[in-house]
Amino acid sequence: MLCTLDIRDMLLIDRLQLDFGAGLNVLTGETGAGKSILLDCLGFVLGWRGRAELVRAGAAQGEVVAVFELPAGHPARAVLEDAGIPAEDELILRRVNARDGRKTAFINDRRASGEVLRAVSETLVELHGQQDDGGLLNARGHRAALDAFAGHDDLLAAVRAAWAARAAATKRLAEAEAALAAVKGEEDFLRHAVAELDKLAPVAGEEAELDTRRRLMQAAERIRADVLRAHQILGPEGAEGAMRDADRWLAGAADKAEGSLDGAMASLERALIELGEAVSGIEAALQAMAFDPRALEACEERLFALRAAARKHGTTPDDLAELSGKLSARLAALDAGEEGISRLTADVAATETAFGAAAARLSAARAEAAGRLDAAMAAELAPLKLERAVFATKITRGEAGPEGWDTVAFTVATNPGAPAGPLDKIASGGELSRFVLALKVVLARGADALVLIFDEIDRGVGGATADAVGRRLAQLSETAQVLVVTHSPQVAARGSHHFRVAKSVADGMTTSRVEALPPPERVDEIARMISGAEVTDAARAAAQSLLHG
Repeated sequence: MLCTLDIRDMLLIDRLQLDFGAGLNVLTGETGAGKSILLDCLGFVLGWRGRAELVRAGAAQGEVVAVFELPAGHPARAVLEDAGIPAEDELILRRVNARDGRKTAFINDRRASGEVLRAVSETLVELHGQQDDGGLLNARGHRAALDAFAGHDDLLAAVRAAWAARAAATKRLAEAEAALAAVKGEEDFLRHAVAELDKLAPVAGEEAELDTRRRLMQAAERIRADVLRAHQILGPEGAEGAMRDADRWLAGAADKAEGSLDGAMASLERALIELGEAVSGIEAALQAMAFDPRALEACEERLFALRAAARKHGTTPDDLAELSGKLSARLAALDAGEEGISRLTADVAATETAFGAAAARLSAARAEAAGRLDAAMAAELAPLKLERAVFATKITRGEAGPEGWDTVAFTVATNPGAPAGPLDKIASGGELSRFVLALKVVLARGADALVLIFDEIDRGVGGATADAVGRRLAQLSETAQVLVVTHSPQVAARGSHHFRVAKSVADGMTTSRVEALPPPERVDEIARMISGAEVTDAARAAAQSLLHG
């Protein structure tokens, strides 16, 4: 609820504070008194687009403060939370307009951007007039209006969830198809590379081992002949045989040498032992150097094959085994890709079926609600002297989306047999205002979070029709705070709170003022609205009748 509107140095207002109440608040005054200025100032503090020049002549800046009562659960609280602004039971909007055109906004004394201010204001106030319809003439909002009237939030939530599941499944399928297409582009390479590496069967560390073996075999090939010659010279056919002969000869002469050969024979014995060990070592070396020349060739071929494969794939021989595993995995993914695509395609089909079922249920509920809405509108139009008009909610199949596939449009035919069309194309100005009011009465049930403002929506009607307009505005005010700018005494008489706007000139300066009217002055104001400039007793009596009727 809008509690207070405080205006300083804006347009024709120097200082003004208005305290509004619950129910129907009416603003009246002569034409040109400045009623529209109040709406301009309210629109300014709410962040609406309006006049460019708002600062009162001679003032450095203008300022408007609006105080709202914010009950628990009000939609504005969520907007404030998202913006990082503390939400309290009292919401204070303040906006300053400097003379140079700069505008600064505050929400609860926190600086706020125009975007945040407008987001908050959309949850607070809704303006209706002959040209400003609060979205009711915009077909893009008709589906949401019908859904709010129907109250099938559960069906709508189910459709949104089904659409989200369908979108997620479609995304997974698209990603899988893109990945498969990318892999398919290298299928020939993968199959050739995997077959080549599988045949090679590389092992980590193999290259170093092969290189060592190759160098050993190459070295053995070069030195084996010399080692073999050394073995022949030192072996039984060489030095060893000669030393053993010498040992036998010395042994035969030792008995007659009376010990003079004992030292020599001991040394020779030790030399034979050492020589035997040397010969054994040479024989072991010769055995180690013994290899099949074809083994060297095979070793070199394997080593060269590993190194060639590593160069081809831009890696090291030791990393070939890991590369082989990765390429094999990619090829396996490629081979399994078609199966995965089939599974994901089935998932998409299942989610599409689920979405279709949910959308069909929502569509049926909308059709039923449209019938109820049309009947409710028919009941509202008759008292507004639009009994010959036919209001119809048209539902057609459109593009599927998160809220189903229905396109909803409110249409009207002002006379039986006349073609139906959009409200703003078929109805005249006076009729349009009454259609908007009837729609708001039907659709606004449960919308008590909003302050509803009607700007001369009763223009062009009078008598019983104006009375019907007033009754419906009063009916709306039972569940929402309503502010109405009116020239109709029948509407003004329905107000719970009455404000009069007047213009005055002092010292060459024109100002607008607004005052809350107590009951006696309210009678005079409604009488003025009935009779004009001269207020008669008959007009006062008529005003009394309207106020108590």
